[in-house]
Amino acid sequence: MEQGLANLVAAAVAFVGTHFALSHPLRAPLVRIVGAVGFQIVYSLVAFATLGWMVLAYRAIGPGAGLWDGYGAATWTLSSLLTLIAAVLFVGSLLGNPALPAPGAAALAEKPVHGVFHVTRHPMMWGFALWAASHALVSPTPRSLVLTGAVGFLALVGSHLQDRKKEALMGAAWAGWEVKTSYWPKLGGLAKAGLVPWLGGLVLWLIATWAHIPGNGMAAGLWRWVG
Repeated sequence: MEQGLANLVAAAVAFVGTHFALSHPLRAPLVRIVGAVGFQIVYSLVAFATLGWMVLAYRAIGPGAGLWDGYGAATWTLSSLLTLIAAVLFVGSLLGNPALPAPGAAALAEKPVHGVFHVTRHPMMWGFALWAASHALVSPTPRSLVLTGAVGFLALVGSHLQDRKKEALMGAAWAGWEVKTSYWPKLGGLAKAGLVPWLGGLVLWLIATWAHIPGNGMAAGLWRWVG
């Protein structure tokens, strides 16, 4: 168990560390050497390799005992709600997001706040963080806490560092976007998220939670009560 957990911790450190290194100090020199397209290939290969290592290391460890009871009705209800919100934020983050690499990113940042950006300017990253939190709640085992901790840390610290990077790249456009939006989520903004993020998020949530049944033999989300 100790050796397997140490391997998982090493994989998690590699996953998070390489993301930060390639996104920040190594990005510019690598782009100069291999070009923008080459950098994206390198970045993707490293990301998939370290993620694969982390997943394999996770699966090699037995479930283990949880630090608390994650199977109570209240815990599962809260976890399901967090996962639904995460899905809404993720879907909404794909619509007019100035944080995504695109030629028109600066123009998007200068538009009025819309959709899930009423909640946070980093909806995708907060979606990952809420996913991590929801899974840590119902599966508080050492292996799960390492994996979800790595995902949550990467999402939240990575989005903070992204602000610094975008300030340097986009200047006044991103500075204005920061003034109009919030790093920390304002859940009241979910009421302004719009129909598409909510419908798309609901569909994603239903599919993802149903996939737990054939994937690991455990019902999640709505299927825990109707399955």
